[in-house]
Amino acid sequence: MPDRPWLQEYPAEVPPTCAYPNRNVAHFLTDSALKHPKGIALDFLGKRISYRSLLAAARRFANVLPKLGIRRGDRVAIMLPNCPQAVIAYYGSLMAGAVVVMTNPLYMPRELEHQMKDSGARLIVALDQLLGRVREAMEKSSLEKIIVTSIQDYLPFPKNVLFALKQKKDGKAVRIVYDDKVLSFRKLLKEAPDDPTDMEVDAENDLALIQYTGGTTGLAKGVMLTHRNLIANTVQSRAWCYKTEEAKERYLAALPFFHVFGLTCLLHLGIYTAGTLLLVPRFEVNQVLRTIRRKRATVFPGAPTMYIAIINHPKVGDYDLSSINYCISGAAPLPQHVQTRFEELTGGRLIEGYGLTEASPVTHANNIWGRRKNGTIGIPFPDTDAKIVVPETFEDAAPGEIGELAVKGPQVMRGYWNRPGETERVLRDGWLLTGDLGRMDEEGYFAILDRRKDLILAGGYNVYPREVEEVLFEHPDVEEAAVAGVVDPYRGETVKAYIVLKPGAAAGEAELKAWCKEKLAAYKVPKIYEFREALPKTMAGKVLRRKLIEEDDGRPMSS
Repeated sequence: MPDRPWLQEYPAEVPPTCAYPNRNVAHFLTDSALKHPKGIALDFLGKRISYRSLLAAARRFANVLPKLGIRRGDRVAIMLPNCPQAVIAYYGSLMAGAVVVMTNPLYMPRELEHQMKDSGARLIVALDQLLGRVREAMEKSSLEKIIVTSIQDYLPFPKNVLFALKQKKDGKAVRIVYDDKVLSFRKLLKEAPDDPTDMEVDAENDLALIQYTGGTTGLAKGVMLTHRNLIANTVQSRAWCYKTEEAKERYLAALPFFHVFGLTCLLHLGIYTAGTLLLVPRFEVNQVLRTIRRKRATVFPGAPTMYIAIINHPKVGDYDLSSINYCISGAAPLPQHVQTRFEELTGGRLIEGYGLTEASPVTHANNIWGRRKNGTIGIPFPDTDAKIVVPETFEDAAPGEIGELAVKGPQVMRGYWNRPGETERVLRDGWLLTGDLGRMDEEGYFAILDRRKDLILAGGYNVYPREVEEVLFEHPDVEEAAVAGVVDPYRGETVKAYIVLKPGAAAGEAELKAWCKEKLAAYKVPKIYEFREALPKTMAGKVLRRKLIEEDDGRPMSS
């Protein structure tokens, strides 16, 4: 087989290699503001912020940090949804030479405390609604100061007034007592100068971000991503999306920036291409449909659950979605019928890609406008090598043979923060062992079967949850499905399906079992079915299989 067979599948417009500037990630903002100062960088529920204004605000934030004792290399945590303050604090921190720790606003004190202690973060930017949780975590971590902001601070009139009134009416209004540890975001920015402060960095070695992995199987690990890692993946993504027009795209930013997929494919790519980020604080299908229609969104990276919610919306036909040019789906497998239906509704392209936090995150994608292979994650990005290896020996697997996916490229992390043993386990001679089982065909297309840890061993047979989920998704009554292995005293593990039916659907266990028997070998057919109103997900839309299994612990098993 030829070396890097996937290069033959590249469209003429996509280069096999790219140039990656040795600069601070914050230069994405500086450069776009210089070229398009009057262009709209952010649209937050109607509040429009130009590139010139965004750059000035980021510089003010950067000038605030030294006065608060933050020095080059210190960690600054950001615990915000998608809002202007998150963008300002992110780029401002990088300009000051700090290392950003993006933090999920849904974290409870215990989770937050672990992340703050582990990263050694000295300062955090958080919503006023989260102050109680942050204070609790502050007592047992290295946190010294909290910068507090409110959603209403950047809402347009009259939404800012109405928001405050509703918070008060709902009993959610928070009274903040400011002191030397609790500081006002708005006041700090107002009093700071907007002098240029772009800290020069050694992009290949200096950290820009400590991004914590999901932690669904234990305490989350901090992934060390350098400025070069993040710049490389943004440049690679731009090369892949070669029809993207500078200063013309409108990015629907529903994926959270505190997830590395949203950070790279929305925040970085949007700013790098001088586009407009249509900020959505949390995914809510009605709001998203209205935003696409009103703001004429052109690019919509997301998770399959987002596209599923849209195609199954009872009034989706009432919305004009024709502005969508392309969408890259990640975070979970993309069912083929979802891809087909979404493309019918929008006239745009929806392709499946693949990545992981440890790779900034994207390593593979199907061609957007060229040839693609359904059921695969596509081919490696420019400057990215990939192979399937035998997990135990690290030897190359034969084409078509199942093994563990390994990747290598400029987007691969430095390692895990303060975890040299874990780093050594997954990084070998520059190759990152992903923990995902897959295969590569002779043309260089890769297919992911499942996480090694999610593989079900039922009666001596290997069952890949993704394959079973794909069959369940094809049933006309099924809106969402997840499959996992649960303990079985006889078979070791047995296959269980968790099902969310479409509104008004009535398929039961017998019907779904018969459906699966027609399409799957007997040992793959789920033996247990649980019908639910919703599946537990991360804010990026990824279904938490481990959470489903944990919920099952202690329950009597039925079939």
